[in-house]
Amino acid sequence: MLPIVKKRVYSPAYLNDFFGKDLLTSFFNDGADYATPAVNIIENEKAFTIEVAAPGLNKEDINIKIEKDVLTISSELETKNEETNDHFMRREFGFQSFSRSFKLPESVDQEKIQAKHKNGVLTVDLPRMDEAKLKNTKVIKIS
Repeated sequence: MLPIVKKRVYSPAYLNDFFGKDLLTSFFNDGADYATPAVNIIENEKAFTIEVAAPGLNKEDINIKIEKDVLTISSELETKNEETNDHFMRREFGFQSFSRSFKLPESVDQEKIQAKHKNGVLTVDLPRMDEAKLKNTKVIKIS
């Protein structure tokens, strides 16, 4: 069962009609979903596939690592703009980051994991082990 995440709304509904929903939602929202990309997990007989929405990111901006059977996909991106004119100087900067972690099942062959990035979508293929490798699990009887 998946957990349900409810967002807290701190403004009465009639204020949305006056100020607009976007203004009040972005101001009063707790921001839990702004830095978390959408993820699809697809399962079939041969593999699992994780699709991560990563628009605006290049493949060099994304890090993928496996540590203790946990797959972590993360990114940190810093932008800087500087504009100089005769009468003014303008500097803007921004920072964007995310991290998502997934516990890998024992049936995933970690040596054959592959990833590709195309059109703003990161696709990570997690192939399953052969049946012969899975049957090597040892069951211990309790006496």
